[in-house]
Amino acid sequence: MDGLRVYINLAGTDTLCLDRVFYSRRADGPYYRWRYEGKPRQWRVARLASSDLSFKALPAANWKVLPVALQTKLGEHYQL
Repeated sequence: MDGLRVYINLAGTDTLCLDRVFYSRRADGPYYRWRYEGKPRQWRVARLASSDLSFKALPAANWKVLPVALQTKLGEHYQL
């Protein structure tokens, strides 16, 4: 995943990945927020302004901890 960075917001969540919010950015592109919606059971993405969140405070997420469905959506989104 050349240049793709994924961040995780651990604040206020339990240990299930589906309850977490993820953020992504590729190279110098825009930031995106990924949130799982139980109904209709899919990942939703929203483009963010860089001023919306302090990404320096978020830890990088290891690709292996991302839910498989989110990995798929990231691949489709960034056409990897």
